[in-house]
Amino acid sequence: MTIVVTGASGQYGRLVADGLLREVAPSDLILVTRSPDSLADYSRLGCTVRYGDYDAPETLADAVRGGEQMLLVSGTRVGRRVAQHGAAIDAAVAAGVRRIVYTSFIGAGDPANHSEAVADHRGTEALLRAAPVAWTFLRNAQYADAVTDVMAPIALASGAMLSVAGDGEMGFVWRADCAACAVAALLTDGHTACAYDITGPDLVSYREVARLIEHHAGRPIRFEQTDEAGLYAMFDALGVPRAPVDGLVVGGTPWNSDDMVSFEAAVRDGRFAVRSDDVERLTGRAPRSLAALFAAKAHELTALAAFERAPTTMERS
Repeated sequence: MTIVVTGASGQYGRLVADGLLREVAPSDLILVTRSPDSLADYSRLGCTVRYGDYDAPETLADAVRGGEQMLLVSGTRVGRRVAQHGAAIDAAVAAGVRRIVYTSFIGAGDPANHSEAVADHRGTEALLRAAPVAWTFLRNAQYADAVTDVMAPIALASGAMLSVAGDGEMGFVWRADCAACAVAALLTDGHTACAYDITGPDLVSYREVARLIEHHAGRPIRFEQTDEAGLYAMFDALGVPRAPVDGLVVGGTPWNSDDMVSFEAAVRDGRFAVRSDDVERLTGRAPRSLAALFAAKAHELTALAAFERAPTTMERS
């Protein structure tokens, strides 16, 4: 069975491709990306690598041609993704793809969850339910990796963590566990018209996240509870736009603060306090915890904390 993976050059896409290659022949994979050169190593293995861009619908028909299943990896431009994903769905249906597995987000089935990111996923799920194609939704929780690799360095740089979320909880999940669930959903039967909550084993608050950073980096982190206006002010100061702006990237990420603020408000309000056993149901093993990822990266975090504490040239002079 030929499987299409969109967004295949990202970290998640590569993990999925690697997992699939342990079970299927390279000739069974079609990897779609905006940067085919970045997947030259997979092309050499025998995978089909094709150019495809959600923002250029005319590229998608050829990109997914010949696929029987497709993993639709969600885009990054929150607030603009329903149209992007709709173009990919239309191309897949026209090409004869029989089932689409979509990387959604927890809370997508909750109409009271007003996170902008969730609105994108809810809209995409609605498109898939209405399309003449079988579907599976993988509603991933927030990546634990985003905490250790993005949130922790920001907190260590300032010594503080400003957050709306407070004691609201999230079932942080390893990106690799999410990828393993996608592989299982693509390669095993019984997942049509199923929505899975892909979460870690524990519900953890953002306040507890600050304590984990402090513990594993060995540097005090001050947790500062704020409201929506306070978080908007912080992002405004960083130059992050409130709404999506085409082509604008801040700190390497196509952020917009309407996304980030509405997301943390939903965490605060308990809209992401979801914990399930779906990782184990799909993969046969329990998910790994946020604390375990912190422990695995403790050396990196202590090194980063030491670097942030090091005096500047002017301070030493």
